[in-house]
Amino acid sequence: MTGWNADTAAGPLGPGSVTLVEGSSFCISAANGDIHPEYPHGVFYEDTRILSGWNLTINGEPVEPLVAKTKEPYRALIAGRVNHSDGYADSPLIVERLREVGAGILERITVRNYSTAPAKCLISIKVEADFADLFEVKEARIQRHWDESRAADGDGLTIRATWQDIRKGVLVSADGADASPEALTFHAVVPPHGEWSATVSAVPTVNGTGPVAPLVRPDADELSPRDLRRQEWVSKIPVLQMGNSSIERTLRRSYDDLGALRIEDPKHPDRVVVAAGAPWFMALFGRDSLWASLMALPVDPSLAFGTIQTLAERQGKVVDEMSEEEPGKILHEVRLDVSSGLALGGKSAYYGSVDATPLFVALFGEVSRWGFAAETFTALLPHVDRALDWIRNYGDKDGDGFVEYERLNDRGLINQGWKDSWDGINFADGTLAEPPIALCEVQAYVYGAYLARSWIAYDAGDLGLAAEYRDLAAQLKRQFNEQFWLPDRGYYAIALDGKKRPVDACASNMGQCLVFGIIDEDKAPMVAERLMSPEMFSGWGVRTLASDMGAYNPASYHNGSVWPHDNAIIAAGLLRYGFVEQAQRISTALFEAAEYSEGRLPELFCGFSREHFDEPVPYPTACSPQAWAATTPIFLIKSLMGYYADVARGGLWMDPVLPESYGDLHITNAPMANSRITIDISGSSATIKGLPEGMLFHHGTRPRASELVERARPRGKA
Repeated sequence: MTGWNADTAAGPLGPGSVTLVEGSSFCISAANGDIHPEYPHGVFYEDTRILSGWNLTINGEPVEPLVAKTKEPYRALIAGRVNHSDGYADSPLIVERLREVGAGILERITVRNYSTAPAKCLISIKVEADFADLFEVKEARIQRHWDESRAADGDGLTIRATWQDIRKGVLVSADGADASPEALTFHAVVPPHGEWSATVSAVPTVNGTGPVAPLVRPDADELSPRDLRRQEWVSKIPVLQMGNSSIERTLRRSYDDLGALRIEDPKHPDRVVVAAGAPWFMALFGRDSLWASLMALPVDPSLAFGTIQTLAERQGKVVDEMSEEEPGKILHEVRLDVSSGLALGGKSAYYGSVDATPLFVALFGEVSRWGFAAETFTALLPHVDRALDWIRNYGDKDGDGFVEYERLNDRGLINQGWKDSWDGINFADGTLAEPPIALCEVQAYVYGAYLARSWIAYDAGDLGLAAEYRDLAAQLKRQFNEQFWLPDRGYYAIALDGKKRPVDACASNMGQCLVFGIIDEDKAPMVAERLMSPEMFSGWGVRTLASDMGAYNPASYHNGSVWPHDNAIIAAGLLRYGFVEQAQRISTALFEAAEYSEGRLPELFCGFSREHFDEPVPYPTACSPQAWAATTPIFLIKSLMGYYADVARGGLWMDPVLPESYGDLHITNAPMANSRITIDISGSSATIKGLPEGMLFHHGTRPRASELVERARPRGKA
């Protein structure tokens, strides 16, 4: 996904860790709810760890974990027990921690006494705050030492810290607590078969002074601001019912996670985008946010539009070697409040992505077909054209027709496609590819971008521009199939290296080329066969690298693991070329994998064969929830529905090929232009109700961009 060079891999979170997320805030704790600084735990607000230690003790004893249940992505109920003082008898004291994350955390602590005698309890929460930024925590390199002061006042503890000219702070408080510089303490006597409770909050302060906003526990019959935000989200997204209850649960979980991963542009609160994933990527990432919003189009098209607007505003303007910014380039990531200098490129915004820019144009083309006001897209066209200028002038520096990457400084990403780990691009024998590197899927994205701009120009009546980009696309497709295809292997090279040699590893990247249509029709059957071979298909999904390659490692990040989003894109591409059974097989495998993680697909899992392990093997530091993974189930069902719109052409197309085991599908409140529609699918038949005036339902395949651009070709010319 993002930012994983050899020296930037996050350590394990610890057994049974609990992750909560709401917007750009998140909390990671141990199974009992405690936060330990020796792990990458903490409460994070705007990329700063405002709590590095949060340890609950009862009569000096830590709480033994029993169970942790995530009720919503931002709320968990954690239960444990207090060890009995004699060490033998079962403890009668049970502790519940109902935790909610927002701008800080709000925690309701309840101690229940199941004995016949009253229990005298000294309840204490020890607090630590190191104000490390996210990169320091992720890389286990806490370099800065803040000047800290602590002030206890009644039932509140304020921790303030200063480093150079930066001031940060956190306020911890609870009614009825006795605050000291180290902890909040309660003295309680819990009656027989009774309970005691208190609510504790920890919120960041503005410039080390007053709190950002208080976290207040609502009354029993009221909803919290997080609940209200979720309720608003749920009211505007589709409601679905599916014959297969397990798949329905996975889709509903995807909706919840997608809702929790939404973040607002601080400069434009009305623009909502998708953060890449928890815990380390709760920020806007060009590639991740573009793909996730594209995959979520049937649920909320406004996410894609907000992503395009936000990325357009931050589009590169100058050449900056440290941040790798270039005119027209779309950023890789932007961080909110990173001050340690460990960020990629040493700045809050980093542009080291080779694929975000063509994806930006391709997504623009697809979103423009979903019914947004024409004037809003016209206003964004200059950004699209600047992105295309970057592709031709900066992306293809040597003028060979392919877009390549090579980092501009030693602090940037070594690899700058979606497989951005340091060892993610290699030859069949395991040798690392040397830059500049032209990735196969990036050329497919560029092909999609050229086609999108061609038919947009045709629609606007600019036949000259339409023909220019149509011809560029055709030239790129011919060149790609000549130079990337390995006839003796029957598959496409993952890349061309700096010497223009095909990097001959068999990898999943070629599967993403299918969805954009750059692969020649006569080669597609061999690609499909290779993707579904035992070396590539693990039984849970298509591996990132075939098991007979030199660099294969089923427990690696990019060299043999299975990524759900990668598989969803591959499945859509297989469907484009008519390989229905193969796409169904991938989809079903992923939905079955989700059953082992309560309906939530992780960022990735290990690539061990299903015959070897009869359940998916977790990857130790996988993000969860993660935007790509959350939108994977949505995209799989959308693709199997054949669900595509073109509002300007007055049509909604659908050609369902859902497997029989999925059952019937009923969807209400689905957004379509300025209306809400109802969809019913049974077998291969579909019915639609509520289409906007002037739109018609077509059973079949929507005209593809490659077909549309042919209209720009003058009659009599080939």
